[in-house]
Amino acid sequence: MSLNPADLDAHRSVLLRYAIYRVRDEAIAEDLVHETLISALEKPDSFDGRAALGTWLTSILKHKILDWQRTAGRETTASVLNEEDVSEFDALFEHSGHWGSDAPRRWAQPESSLEDQQFWAVFRDCQSRMPTRSALVFAMREVHDYAVTDIASELDITPDTCSALLYRARMSLRLCLEKNWFGLAS
Repeated sequence: MSLNPADLDAHRSVLLRYAIYRVRDEAIAEDLVHETLISALEKPDSFDGRAALGTWLTSILKHKILDWQRTAGRETTASVLNEEDVSEFDALFEHSGHWGSDAPRRWAQPESSLEDQQFWAVFRDCQSRMPTRSALVFAMREVHDYAVTDIASELDITPDTCSALLYRARMSLRLCLEKNWFGLAS
């Protein structure tokens, strides 16, 4: 089947939004979308028309993103994970492992916040402040509903590391929302 470059280009903006959401870096997203479109043009016979063109392109892009994530994951050492996430949370706990004075506080009317567009702007801002790896794991689990074992497999990490990253992402998000939305920061 032949593919018209103009037809592929019509899907570019949707693919780019998808990639930006997944990798959180516009330049990397641009590269991944570019690679996706080149792959499609190089192997037009792999599009058999059973799925929509956009679905097929998104599938290629997903594989490009996973390849990029695996490569990025290999470059992230355990020491980097410790440096980026652990130190800010250690202060929340006592030596015994119990919550310290900054234990989670009750959020006032969290249900009504979910209906507020400004809340979602703050939420996105807080999510963008997470370390890249933690944000990726959080999005895969909480937005795309991947199982921890599937995330670990996709990112070539252990399930324990995945769970630790997910915990840190949730804590980071909670602290940011308390400070910037619920006004509970100490």
